[in-house]
Amino acid sequence: KWASFSPLPRPSRPDKARRLGYKAKQGVVVYRARVRRGGRKRPVSKGIVYGKPVTQGITKLKPKRNAQARAEEKVGRKCGGLRVLNSYWVNEDSSYKYFEVICVDPQHNAIRNDARMNWICNPQHKHRELRGLTSAGKKHRGLKAKGHLGHKRRPSERAVLKKNNQVKLRRYR
Repeated sequence: KWASFSPLPRPSRPDKARRLGYKAKQGVVVYRARVRRGGRKRPVSKGIVYGKPVTQGITKLKPKRNAQARAEEKVGRKCGGLRVLNSYWVNEDSSYKYFEVICVDPQHNAIRNDARMNWICNPQHKHRELRGLTSAGKKHRGLKAKGHLGHKRRPSERAVLKKNNQVKLRRYR
């Protein structure tokens, strides 16, 4: 039985891990994370949602974030000193999906002196996984779509909504 969260000595899919930035060097570690499959039940006491009937659904709701992004978040919260680089699917059963998350130690000299990897040491990359900046995070934000398919999603859905709903009272109108 696999635990919900465990460090690994090496990736179980080395070819996939290397394509996503893994290097077999000090400062790069891999964690396996487990997330529950299926929809998201609304966490309310006794199934009571106060408000309009349109918001009173309990069971047929889906999570906003995909399972892979939730696995990255789980690892990122447990390992606060590490930076989440990327992740990939490894297994699933009837109850869980399992992902392996590649993490980097930004304080390690082997990382800080590597010209191809030391970008992740910059402070703006703290907790990329919590802000939807990893590949799985960009996917659930809809940013994989290019051109006219994604013009209402950039820079974010909230920013586009604010821009389109803002009252603009120009001087000459």
